Amino acid sequence: TFVPHAKHTQPGTMSKRAKMEDSTITMDEVDGCSAKELFGQGVCYTYDDVIFHPGHIDFAADAVDLGTKMTRNITIRTPIVSSPMDTVTEADMAIAMASVGGVGFVHYNMTAEQQVANVTAVKAHRLGYITRPEVMAPTATLAALDQLATRRGFTSVCVTDNGAVGGALMGLVTSRDSELVSDRSATLASVMTPAANLLTGSAGDTIDDMEEKLLASKQGKLPVVDAGGALVGLLTRASLKDKKLRPKPGAPSLDARGRLLCGAAIGTRDADKARAEALAAAGVDALILDSSQGDSTYQVEMVKFLKTAIPGVDIIAGNVVTQVQARRLLEAGADGLRVGMGSGSICTTQEVCAVGRGQATAVYKCANLAKQFGVPIMADGGIQNSGHIVKALALGASVVMCGSVFAGTTEAPGEYFFQDGVRVKKYRGMGSLDAMAQGSDTRYLSESGHLKVAQGVSGTVKDKGSVCKMIPYLIHGVKQGFQDMGAKSMQHAGELRTAGDMRMETRTGAAQKEGGVHD
Repeated sequence: TFVPHAKHTQPGTMSKRAKMEDSTITMDEVDGCSAKELFGQGVCYTYDDVIFHPGHIDFAADAVDLGTKMTRNITIRTPIVSSPMDTVTEADMAIAMASVGGVGFVHYNMTAEQQVANVTAVKAHRLGYITRPEVMAPTATLAALDQLATRRGFTSVCVTDNGAVGGALMGLVTSRDSELVSDRSATLASVMTPAANLLTGSAGDTIDDMEEKLLASKQGKLPVVDAGGALVGLLTRASLKDKKLRPKPGAPSLDARGRLLCGAAIGTRDADKARAEALAAAGVDALILDSSQGDSTYQVEMVKFLKTAIPGVDIIAGNVVTQVQARRLLEAGADGLRVGMGSGSICTTQEVCAVGRGQATAVYKCANLAKQFGVPIMADGGIQNSGHIVKALALGASVVMCGSVFAGTTEAPGEYFFQDGVRVKKYRGMGSLDAMAQGSDTRYLSESGHLKVAQGVSGTVKDKGSVCKMIPYLIHGVKQGFQDMGAKSMQHAGELRTAGDMRMETRTGAAQKEGGVHD
């Protein structure tokens, strides 16, 4: 643990602490360390190693402003983004993240066409109703509906002529239409309620108007159609009930055209150049160059190419953990940096490859350099609770990227299943052999056909519910943390850190245990 020299006194010490009006009362000239002192010892620390001293409170927690820059040109209200992992972020997660003021980054462990379709779905989403409801063709059977109910829990489907959103609405099948039909080979067309008999909403109506219409009808579902009768979405009584029970989401993250913000990840190979251009054409707002070790010739060249080819899209480079790594990417023109190497809960890079850095040290060091370029950094990995988010932001990160925090949520890709009586979803590191088998080995600079060495693991996580419910609570915890530190905003926290007024210490193992739940 660092013991500062006597000459390192806390700013304002003599006037505020050394002596009170009663000259017999004295205080220690040094109490804790500044960030510069703590992280300048040649020892790397992670979030749990560090604890902040409380500051003076003269404002309410709700008054804390967490608005921040995610990249050089993109500002968001909620300093949290979801990781581009194939068990964390696809369209549903990106929609949910943007709806609560953050951003989701769609993974690229899929074809370019599939990734573009995910981004397109996010940009087309209209807040308030389900824009990707379950849809089947009229020729589908009740047996297929049974399979859907088993797999996803849905007992109702919209029926369109082509079996997809955008097709002409033919009807609606609910459990009341199908549950007493003994012949499960019967088609949906034979049991559905025809569109002519359905209460529908118009895509041109406001969300409030459609909600009032649904509630007044006392029906369970309101298909939303465009002027041509094509299905564009669905409003349900269950979704309205869920909306009322959740904390208010606040302002969403929107682009200049009023669409939800959406990010995506790509690699650094030649084929990724065409992928990037296709994503830009679909409206993606920011691209992450996804690599476990970002300080490479491939990434520098890709940054330069993308800044010329698609100048309207912000480019986030990484991952990096040192200033030497970061500087090359910043000088290449990166609009943001992704910081972290081996700190994720299912990442084993530090163990397998013996490279990386404690996340608290990595964030502080890289943030100090990036600030000189006017570029924000993204703390990626090691986040398990709101306290870790507070530490990452207080040490210089503009946003935090979460993977395991959001794994197992309703919006995460994959199906729920039961394991030992617990409802779970799969979660895996992009360096796991499972993920590498689908193509993620490119982020580890692995050549196809060569031996693949795992830098991550696979597992399961419990059902956590919706991120739309989780994030407001996380953010309130972060605001309370900032209030306890005496920081009124992200900018104010940066000023306190730079001036040395943000005091902190390292914790022993016993102190860490005492700070958590214990006997």
